[in-house]
Amino acid sequence: MTTPPAKAGTKGVPRAERERQILAAATEEFGRGGYEATTVAAVAARVGVTKPLLHQYFGGKQDLYLACLEPVGERLLGAVRAAMAGDSPGAPSTPLRVMDALFHALDGQREAWFVLYDPTLPPDSDAARRAAHYRKAIDGLAATGSAGLLHTTGSDDPLDADALTYAWRGLCTALVRWWIGHPDESPAAMTRRCGRLFAAARSLGAAEGERI
Repeated sequence: MTTPPAKAGTKGVPRAERERQILAAATEEFGRGGYEATTVAAVAARVGVTKPLLHQYFGGKQDLYLACLEPVGERLLGAVRAAMAGDSPGAPSTPLRVMDALFHALDGQREAWFVLYDPTLPPDSDAARRAAHYRKAIDGLAATGSAGLLHTTGSDDPLDADALTYAWRGLCTALVRWWIGHPDESPAAMTRRCGRLFAAARSLGAAEGERI
């Protein structure tokens, strides 16, 4: 019995490879422009396929977004979980491990962060609900880390932990945005930079604490 040939894509490109190209282009488009401004036609044009073919592969715009979101959400969530579980004597601090994990998870596709953290998703849509699922899971890990970090300083105030979690999310977003603007910066270089920034923040915090 002969094995049936793999389904062909367009212009001799295997379907699996064409789908990979579409998802890569769509992830960049959603990450750069946001859900609201991204069009299926623009993604199709970048890949060199027709809009009907893209619809045939992935359905409508929301289906295409979800196809991009799922691997991004799983990759980032898995990276944070692994980083937080890697505490051991002599290991970098948890915040630095998390940043290192995020930079490596986003390497080669830095805009993917903004696929997950997209403020233009339609309210009450499947896209918004699925993105919220991943954000909530990542925020939960951040809240655990924030509470543990504050506990070492003698603070068990839940509002302190909530504020720190909120600030941490903003810091991650700001650093990824800066990284996108500096394409020559490797993940390892960004981790080292964060180490210096965190050290400066600790020194500033200590100096301010002495004056209070």
